[in-house]
Amino acid sequence: MKILVIGSGGREHAIAKKLSESQTVEKVFVAPGNAGMQSKKIETVMIKESKFDQLIEFAKENEITYTFVGPEIPLMKGIVDAFEESGQRIFGPSKAAAIIEGSKDFAKQLMVKYEIPTAKHQTFTELEAAKAYVLKVGAPIVVKADGLAAGKGVVVAETVEEAIDALTDMLEDNVFGASGSRVVIEEFLDGQEFSLLSFVDGEKVWPMVISQDHKRAFDDDKGPNTGGMGAYAPVPQLRDAMVQKAVEEIVKPTASGMVQEGRYFRGILYTGLIATKEGVKVIEFNARFGDPETQVVLPRLESDFALLIDAILDGREPTVHFREGGITLGVVVASDGYPGSVENGVKLPDFSTLESSQPIFAGVKEGVDGLVSNGGRVFLLVAEGKDMKEAQKKIYTDLAKLNLSGFYYRKDIGNKSLFY
Repeated sequence: MKILVIGSGGREHAIAKKLSESQTVEKVFVAPGNAGMQSKKIETVMIKESKFDQLIEFAKENEITYTFVGPEIPLMKGIVDAFEESGQRIFGPSKAAAIIEGSKDFAKQLMVKYEIPTAKHQTFTELEAAKAYVLKVGAPIVVKADGLAAGKGVVVAETVEEAIDALTDMLEDNVFGASGSRVVIEEFLDGQEFSLLSFVDGEKVWPMVISQDHKRAFDDDKGPNTGGMGAYAPVPQLRDAMVQKAVEEIVKPTASGMVQEGRYFRGILYTGLIATKEGVKVIEFNARFGDPETQVVLPRLESDFALLIDAILDGREPTVHFREGGITLGVVVASDGYPGSVENGVKLPDFSTLESSQPIFAGVKEGVDGLVSNGGRVFLLVAEGKDMKEAQKKIYTDLAKLNLSGFYYRKDIGNKSLFY
């Protein structure tokens, strides 16, 4: 098989790497990819994610078996529809189905209609009405831009003033453009968050091992929200019975509800969940693999990933089996200043000193003398351990050896699993 992966980040590097492990795969092309991905079986292609016609032409010319879509924006813009109309096999939800991520208001309406547990909420387009609602219900409270905002459109406001500032940014100052022209205000939910990813084909659901992301920039969950500073899988402090209940009462009804709404979903459904005292509730849905969760979930997949996706595309029952036991841990190394403005072109360290972990590359490009930074989240180190303490020791020992001037990382990824 020859497979084309769409995207350029750490998620796509992890996807391409896992696909390339299959003996049935001859070559994995990644468009546009990044300079850190290149390997014996992985080749980058200089075609932008938005150039659907060029990507389809490439798939035809290179006899691509199927295309796998990593990021959300091409999905929202209908890349799956375009490929299918041209007779090309592609894995991911249609534009109509990708709205489950593209509009938080749509997702909320879906959950209300199909009785899927989530936070109480209201949607607003006018600043004064939104401010009045916040003044009425108080804080802490959560303010979300309705559309896509690269993981930064969610503000957990601990005071009314913070909430009103966030609303002003979105509805008046257009910080997120059209994505923030409508906001969803939610009650604050307390509990441990976790990510439940599933392979979905209509009403059929094959759940993956759960993981836990770390969204805040700094240790002890301080600082602004980011696209994710690290993750681990599985999440030992959360009971299997609770996860199974979430699959039955949340993921399956969501997949079924999308079919009933005429928005048949085939692809990866990311369900962001929180374990509250009242039970598990939905925080958000994504229409694709999460980042950095993918980097710790896929290494645990023991089934042939390439054949698994091929089976789903053919309407056959896939083999889905994840390794049990141990911990897979990933820590993101980001450019100083992230998630704000960053300096690109900073030389990356020498990775030859790594003993127990592997880099997965995201915001990098080729410099004059090796890889340099090209974005906020630059790379992730991933390691396996028999338990969390061993995995942490491996990664943080390796990180301490690297020259990371101009970069930063959290030093507490996975700590929540140590205190249950």
